[in-house]
Amino acid sequence: MIDAFQSLARRGLFLLDPEAAHGLSVKALKTGLVPACAAPADPRLTQTVAGLTFANPLGMAAGYDKNAEVPEALLRLGFGFTEIGTVTPKPQAGNDKPRIFRLVEDDAVINRLGFNNEGHQGALTRLRGCSRDAMIGVNIGANKDSADRIADYVAGIRAFYGVARYFTANISSPNTPGLRDLQARESLAALLSAVLAARDEEAAKTGRRLPVFLKIAPDLTEEAMDDIAAEALSHALDGLIVSNTTLSRDGLRDQRQAKESGGLSGKPLFEKSTVVLAKMRQRVGPDLPIIGVGGVSSAETAAEKIRAGANLVQLYSCMVYEGPSLPGRIVRGLSDLCDRDKLSSIADIRGSRTDHWAARNV
Repeated sequence: MIDAFQSLARRGLFLLDPEAAHGLSVKALKTGLVPACAAPADPRLTQTVAGLTFANPLGMAAGYDKNAEVPEALLRLGFGFTEIGTVTPKPQAGNDKPRIFRLVEDDAVINRLGFNNEGHQGALTRLRGCSRDAMIGVNIGANKDSADRIADYVAGIRAFYGVARYFTANISSPNTPGLRDLQARESLAALLSAVLAARDEEAAKTGRRLPVFLKIAPDLTEEAMDDIAAEALSHALDGLIVSNTTLSRDGLRDQRQAKESGGLSGKPLFEKSTVVLAKMRQRVGPDLPIIGVGGVSSAETAAEKIRAGANLVQLYSCMVYEGPSLPGRIVRGLSDLCDRDKLSSIADIRGSRTDHWAARNV
């Protein structure tokens, strides 16, 4: 019955403009029209990462719930954690519409949203109404017209410190001009120094030390990966999120939509993002947490991210095609994998195929 409902809902949503469909899906979660789909709790899936305990390793990536409208509703779908944002200090409209494009033949999405959001204050007000136990991360960014982008990230740390469980500094969106320049080594060093100093100051005030992750792009050279790994380790960053959307259009069937500018996500991103994940795991060693993102559409693809070296995984675009029951299906599938392979923890497979993936070209 649920699958039939989802199939009907998808057909209806796909008749709408993608951004309108996204807004309608958020409203459906708000009103409770989308039923809870969580899988039974399985201690083999519980993971402790960067000092936080996650009920399972699957999260909703940033980008869906930009303004913290439905974080707890998303958790009821079966996610072990969810990440709101990207939020910027001031509200901004983002880029001109249309700015989201479905590539149905490829199970992919291209977006050039440009950090459209209501700003810190709107998201902060909503997060104050959420349970403090809810595993909700806050993805922070900089305004397009900011005179000091690093200061915008610091402002995000300070604004949300009382309500976040962790932070992600997003420097990898291709849709804000110049943002990816912050991945260059000198700029990254300055950003990490400022953001982590702000975190440490807030931790001293509150007695709570929140992890800070860095979200990077998949469109990196080997030298750029060397630099990011070196800075992450030298600044004692809490972890990496690999990766954001790609500018690549390799192998797409839908060549008409492929001409649209913006970042590509969904199934075609899986291989590229997993290769970068494995290469970063080799560079940072076994201990630094990594969250793997890009093309996760099933329990097997989630497990393969873990085999490549991820501690946790996130998805977003594939749920556009698979529906809201996807997180529950993936979590149940990971439990089945533990049964099949007689694992005491899903972490037992972590890194088992890092070398395999890292040997591939980006």
